[in-house]
Amino acid sequence: MEWKNKGDLLINGLGSSNGGQFNLVTLNGRGTINTDVECNVLDCNGSGVLKGNVKTTKARVNGNARFKGSIEAKKMTIDGNAKIEGNLMVDQLRVSGNAFVGGKVKGEELKVKGILKVGEDCEVEVFSGKYRFTIGGLLNADQVDVEIYGDCRAKEIGGRTITVKPHKGSLIGALFKSLYKTQLEAELIEGDKIDLENTTAKVVRGNQVRIGANCHIDIVEYTEEFSQDKQAVVNDVRPC
Repeated sequence: MEWKNKGDLLINGLGSSNGGQFNLVTLNGRGTINTDVECNVLDCNGSGVLKGNVKTTKARVNGNARFKGSIEAKKMTIDGNAKIEGNLMVDQLRVSGNAFVGGKVKGEELKVKGILKVGEDCEVEVFSGKYRFTIGGLLNADQVDVEIYGDCRAKEIGGRTITVKPHKGSLIGALFKSLYKTQLEAELIEGDKIDLENTTAKVVRGNQVRIGANCHIDIVEYTEEFSQDKQAVVNDVRPC
């Protein structure tokens, strides 16, 4: 689509508009878009409500945005607060603020440096979680790299390589961690190569499994290699 041939939609202050096709959509005040919108770039810098579905090349949320439908985007950046009641289909997603997705997330690369909550499954190629997240269903990625600052949860985690470790940062970070639980919790973690610290899980299943410090695992099932830190608790180990 030739976006340069489309007009722009700009809402400053309190205002509302119907959707449609635009090059640039900018919400700087308390803007509302009542129907579906398709655009090249979506910028929400104020407090925006989008009542329909959104399809865009690039979306940026710097303020507070509420999406009552689903979003399809090539790239999305959330530095503010975003609530997406439907599904999120995005090639690249970066969350430095606070994001909530009521449905599922599907894409290629997801980087979490803020807070992410997903009601259903999250399926990407690369998942990098360096703060706090909650996945209501399955977190499935070829590469899962978790560096936890606070509590992280997923019902199930699956991937080729899965690495979980606590964040090692500044004194301020250490003081912050003393106030919050720095633990990953899951019912099942399954992958080819698994390296875990600060993890609580019912079942861990993989080819090469390392259970590091501050882990509490009910059952470990492995096919090739297994090692356990002396500061970890594993109730049952089952070679397969």
